[in-house]
Amino acid sequence: MYSPLAFVNLGWPEIVIILFLALLLFGGKRLPSLAKDLGDGIRSFRKSISGEPDDQPPKLTEKEPEPTKKSKGKKSA
Repeated sequence: MYSPLAFVNLGWPEIVIILFLALLLFGGKRLPSLAKDLGDGIRSFRKSISGEPDDQPPKLTEKEPEPTKKSKGKKSA
């Protein structure tokens, strides 16, 4: 039986050839910016699918600072 997604079976040689062709087409200086733009697009697409609003700041977790320890060798007067 024929699978419509049979072209998705890519091995390492095919992936290397595709990456080499992308390097030739776009150049080494432009590839990082293209990858960043692609990642930003995928991230915004996932946010729109999940329904997460853009105005919420990202959740950050901060560790509480550890208390400073006094040195044992010296005594204060």
